[in-house]
Amino acid sequence: MSIVPLNDKILVERLEADDKTAGGIILPDAAKEKPKQGKVLALGEGKPLDGGKRAAFQVKVGDRVLFTTYGGNEVVHDGKEYLIMTEDDVLAVVG
Repeated sequence: MSIVPLNDKILVERLEADDKTAGGIILPDAAKEKPKQGKVLALGEGKPLDGGKRAAFQVKVGDRVLFTTYGGNEVVHDGKEYLIMTEDDVLAVVG
């Protein structure tokens, strides 16, 4: 991975949207919502604190996370789409 997040940023790969509804209806691409779940691929060093220390992250690489609808900034690298966001945009870790 050649994208390295800085400070309190995290790099997330968005998970694929479902092709079917719970009732079995197949959705066309235009009707699919962008998923609000992703996998954490990389972490920055943490938010700088007074005294030169850094805040620890609550998420870790490999975690599956839920994030806000408009959270993060989309970037494309080597033809793949990623999100760079702050940990504040993460709502929960999916177990």
